[in-house]
Amino acid sequence: MSTRNVDCIIERRLLVNYRIDPGRVSALLPHPLRPQLVNGYAVAGVCFIRLGGARPARLPRAMGLTTENAAHRFAVKWHDAQGRHTGVYVPRRETSSRITAALGSHIFPGAYHLARFQVTESANVIRISVRSRDRTVSLSAEAAPAEALTSRLFATLEQAMNFFRHGALGFSPSAVHGCLDGVRLHSTSWAATPMTITQMRSSMFDDTALFPHGTCTLDSALLMSNINARWTADPALAPSPLQAA
Repeated sequence: MSTRNVDCIIERRLLVNYRIDPGRVSALLPHPLRPQLVNGYAVAGVCFIRLGGARPARLPRAMGLTTENAAHRFAVKWHDAQGRHTGVYVPRRETSSRITAALGSHIFPGAYHLARFQVTESANVIRISVRSRDRTVSLSAEAAPAEALTSRLFATLEQAMNFFRHGALGFSPSAVHGCLDGVRLHSTSWAATPMTITQMRSSMFDDTALFPHGTCTLDSALLMSNINARWTADPALAPSPLQAA
């Protein structure tokens, strides 16, 4: 069985953002993807997202799954015969759901790795820790509501959300060698509130072999809550000699 559309409620989406030396990000991206720059920085981060009622489109919500998920991501641009595009590159995804991890790319584009999640949420704080079962990925974050967005990437909250809205198409390594699977988020709202990150650890962004001291800096965080959404499969992206300008 396969599906091209998945409906859900985004119960919580915490976006933790980093500003990074572009050259360090370029080395991690497959062709034809290139870093999308803001104020001279590459933009990357971690998405901690809980989906409620996730199920193939048109099925009743009662048949859906509630899952915790996390992904490292990089804002990218690329150029093809249709022109220039922006989106995100997701090297891998973690999930709390054994069903999602087992079936993953068999029913919808993108592979998921099983992970253990510990989540504590209240009106005043969100604490999330993630450790993949294969011990490749570990994450932990603590965030609290902020009165205003503090960021060197984005001057305003509206500017930040417009940036992420235009990056709704994500690509990740495909089971088909040499291609990238595409998944697009259609959201009924892109409203978000600013958050303050009081603690953040990432097995990727804290790796000094990938990002030596001073090349990767925590920038900001945003929270989206209780939003109706649909994920749709986009055509896979094949390697191309055309490079993003």
